[in-house]
Amino acid sequence: MQWIIRALVIGIALASVAARADQAASCGSPPDLHDGWSVAAPEQEELDPALICGIGPRLDGWEEANPHAVVVARHGALVYEHYFAGEDWRLSMPLGVVTFDAATKHDMRSISKSVTSLLVGIAFDRGWLTDLDAPVLSFFPEYESLRTPEKDRITLRHVLTMSSGLAWDETSVPYTDPSNSWWQMDVAPDSRRYVLERPLAAQPGEVFNYDSGSADLLGLILRKVSGRRLDALAKEALFDPLEIDDWDWDDTAGFNPSAAAGLRLRPRDLAKIGQLVLQHGAWHGRQIVSSAWIDQLIIPRMTGTGLMFNGREGITSYGYLWWLGHVADDRPEHNLVTASGYGGQRLFIVPSLDLVVVSTAGVYGGKSSGLTGATALNDFVLPAAAAVAH
Repeated sequence: MQWIIRALVIGIALASVAARADQAASCGSPPDLHDGWSVAAPEQEELDPALICGIGPRLDGWEEANPHAVVVARHGALVYEHYFAGEDWRLSMPLGVVTFDAATKHDMRSISKSVTSLLVGIAFDRGWLTDLDAPVLSFFPEYESLRTPEKDRITLRHVLTMSSGLAWDETSVPYTDPSNSWWQMDVAPDSRRYVLERPLAAQPGEVFNYDSGSADLLGLILRKVSGRRLDALAKEALFDPLEIDDWDWDDTAGFNPSAAAGLRLRPRDLAKIGQLVLQHGAWHGRQIVSSAWIDQLIIPRMTGTGLMFNGREGITSYGYLWWLGHVADDRPEHNLVTASGYGGQRLFIVPSLDLVVVSTAGVYGGKSSGLTGATALNDFVLPAAAAVAH
C-alpha cells in the first residue's frame, strides 16, 4: 500500500511539474496596453521562452523574496511581465497584502535618486546648470551662515557621486533607529539645514558614503534653477515624453517631494527609464536627455561595493547616482547599469545584450532584498539570451 501511495504522490508531483513547465513554455507576449511599449514573445527577441517564462513559477510563493513584479524588455520590446501578491508599504505606511498587476504603482525608494540624476542632466541640457563643480552651498543663500572654506569644496559632482564628505550614517543601523542620519533628518525642524550643517568627516571627493540627505538637496537645487517643483519638472521634462501618465512623487523626511526616495511608478514605466538610458537618452526617436549626459552618468567614479546588494548582483562602483558593475558567472562578462531601491526594487540594464530587467519586491529591512531581481536576471534572463545566442 505504501508504495502505491508513494507512486501516486510522485505521479502528482511530476504532473504538477509538467503542467508548470507547459505553462512556462507558452506565456506568449505581454498584453499591448497602448502605453508606448511594443510587445513581443520572448523568442521573437532572441530569448529562450522556456527559461524566460519560468520566472513566475520559480518566484511565486517564495516568501523570503516577497516578489511583487518582474518585467523584461529586449531590443526595445516588452517580452515578459509577471505580477505577484505580497505585503507592501508606501514609505512608512503599511498597505497589507497587495495583489499586483500592470496598473499597480510601487515605491521606487532610492531609484528616485537615479531618476533625479536624469533630471539633473536635463537641467544641464537646458542651461539651468552649467558647472558640475559649483559649490552646493552656493545654491542656498538662506544658509549663508553655514558656509565655510571647507564646505565650499562640496560640489554638485560630489553629491552626484555620494562623496560629499559630510558625516552621515544611514546604512549601519536600521532606518527606524534614532541614531540613523535619515531618521534624524526626518524629525529635524529644518531638514535641509540638518543636512547642510553636518560636519565634514572626510575631504569631498575622496570617500564614498551613501547619503540620501545630499540627494534630497539636489531636488531642491533643481527646483531653484528651474522655477518649478521636482514633480512638475519630472512630468514636463521626463514622464510626459516617456508616455508615463500614472505616477506619484511623495514627500518624506521634510522634502516635498523627496528626490531621494519618494517616486512611485508602475514596473512597465520603470522599464521605460531603463530603455531611455539604454538608448542614450532617446525614446521613440525623441532625445529626452542628451547622450553626452547618459555617457557621463554611467562612468564608474567611486567604489561602492556591498551596499544594499548581494554577491550575485555584480555591483562594484558608482556613477552619477547610478550603480555600476558587471555580470559574469559562467557567461561572457557584460557591463551592468543598475538603479536600486530599498526593499528589493531593481532596474538592471545590460547594454551589450540590449536588455532591461525590472523587479519590485517587499523585503524592507531584510538582507534578502535583492533575491527577486538577482534570481530573475542570473537564473533566467541571462541564460535565456545565452541559449539562443549559442
